[in-house]
Amino acid sequence: MQYSDEVVAQQTLKWVRNFIVAHNVCPFAQREVERDSIRVEVVRSKKLEVALEELMAEVQWLDEHPETETTLLVFPTLFKHFEHYLDYVELAESILAEQGYEGIYQLATFHPDYCFEDADPDDASNYTNRSPYAMVHLLREASVEKAIEFYGDTSVIPERNIEHLNTIGSEEAERCLQKALNQEAD
Repeated sequence: MQYSDEVVAQQTLKWVRNFIVAHNVCPFAQREVERDSIRVEVVRSKKLEVALEELMAEVQWLDEHPETETTLLVFPTLFKHFEHYLDYVELAESILAEQGYEGIYQLATFHPDYCFEDADPDDASNYTNRSPYAMVHLLREASVEKAIEFYGDTSVIPERNIEHLNTIGSEEAERCLQKALNQEAD
């Protein structure tokens, strides 16, 4: 079933609230959820080149809208295969650098089949980057630096997340992910 852009955006935000924030995967996300400063843009392209153009259009949009902290660029119809998604991310990071945006924006990566290098696909730790749809999270580098300054040692976050996800297990993490796709109210 193909959902409308509005539903995809709602599902994405539901995942952010009910998984990323609820499980404190990103300790900075709750503030932005509460401030309603997260933009979700759904890209229906089925072509890599268009997806790259959409990324740069979103970067320009963020340049013009400093009140929006961050964007989740969601690809519900593209990047069904994780390897193709990784190719996109590599190209996207290259284009950001070529266009002079290195140090201004950074990408965080999420995919339904995310698997860390050398990790078993069923490993619960992969759920730190698994999402309802393939997406890239465009972050303002200056805001990331401020958050790190406030938070302190952020190197403990990935290990804490891995420990937490191993505690809840892959089945529960998958249930949380699938819950975001459920159309019933929270």
